[in-house]
Amino acid sequence: MRCEVVAIGTELLLGQIIDTNSSWIGEQLTQIGVDSLYQTKVGDNHSRIIATIKTALERSDAVICCGGLGPTQDDITREAIAEIMDVELIFDSSIAETIKKMFVSRGRSMPDNNLKQAEIPEGASPIPKQPGTAPGLICPIGQKVLYAVPGVPYEMHQMMKTAILPDLIARAGHKSIIKSRVLKTWGYSESRLAEILENRISELDEAGNPTIAFLASGIEGLKVRITAKGNTQAEAEELIEKEEENVRQLLGSSIFATDNETMESTIINLLKKSGLTLSLVEVTSGGIASARLSAADPFGEVFFGSIVPRSSGTRKQLLNVPQDIIGTSEGAKQLAIAARALFKTDIGLSTTGEHDVLGVTKRGQTYLGIANQNGAQVEQVKLPGDYERVRQFSVISLLNSLRLSLSKKN
Repeated sequence: MRCEVVAIGTELLLGQIIDTNSSWIGEQLTQIGVDSLYQTKVGDNHSRIIATIKTALERSDAVICCGGLGPTQDDITREAIAEIMDVELIFDSSIAETIKKMFVSRGRSMPDNNLKQAEIPEGASPIPKQPGTAPGLICPIGQKVLYAVPGVPYEMHQMMKTAILPDLIARAGHKSIIKSRVLKTWGYSESRLAEILENRISELDEAGNPTIAFLASGIEGLKVRITAKGNTQAEAEELIEKEEENVRQLLGSSIFATDNETMESTIINLLKKSGLTLSLVEVTSGGIASARLSAADPFGEVFFGSIVPRSSGTRKQLLNVPQDIIGTSEGAKQLAIAARALFKTDIGLSTTGEHDVLGVTKRGQTYLGIANQNGAQVEQVKLPGDYERVRQFSVISLLNSLRLSLSKKN
């Protein structure tokens, strides 16, 4: 079975809102074994919406329209669907009553234009238990089906899970499961990663199931996605488990996290396991590492804190690190030692580089410091791009160096 997604809203085309709904819907369709070969965005134009939906219905068994169900003049999805179905819009008093009750429960009076949302194409079925004022719709069109959901993510998610996905499963007559696992890596370039996995990918291409794909994700590293299809969830997961073993043998310690894990959550878990505490001084990264580590350790169990000393006076007064070594290997070393001493932690980290020195024309050379009870070590890395990219990449490079160091001890 094929299901297509049509996202409706001029704001999507203008880039004012990022279309995360389509990607989320695509993920859900994959998990129930429904193929989604096309995703389309179209603005708030009656004729173009109709043309886009008709094209989608020609090449797919089902279409999910997302957006355009609100009460304003540019919310015209209902009218477009009614024209495609060749029916009139009819007023549904039960929907109108539901909308009125929502406003009353919030202590607000309902504008009259909200009653527009109670008009639905004749023959369409409203999705039960609507979470917002916009009702979702299930619209039969011959042997095919058109679903309409609001663009508000929370409302759309609920309607997809409670009504649309079960309906698609029933229409498909079976439920094959497609599962994916993402292995996050750092240390190899994309081309080198592809080279290492080339033979294995070729073998999988011949077999057809599971499959491997790459995704470059900037500060999150390079992702290797393993996808498997099975008649049951257990069958799909077993295929993934076996393939993950193969990939880990090939990529080794470059893999730092899986699925929703991050570099910082990996670091925090390793610190807890080792019984160690951490602090850092960020010059180059300017607080990015601190924010990420704080989110992974919100109560400061192992990450004690950080300092972002932007001025030379601050560095001298609080850390006793002179300005003339900032942006050097020695500067990274002294900053890491100072972080450890200031916060009284087992480990101190630091970032500094050429970007931190006013008037220096060279760019990208960055120094990452790690200090512990045995002394301090500095890693020198040449990072690509402008200052912002250097700041971002310095964080994952620094945390990866710490990860490899901690992993050796466990």
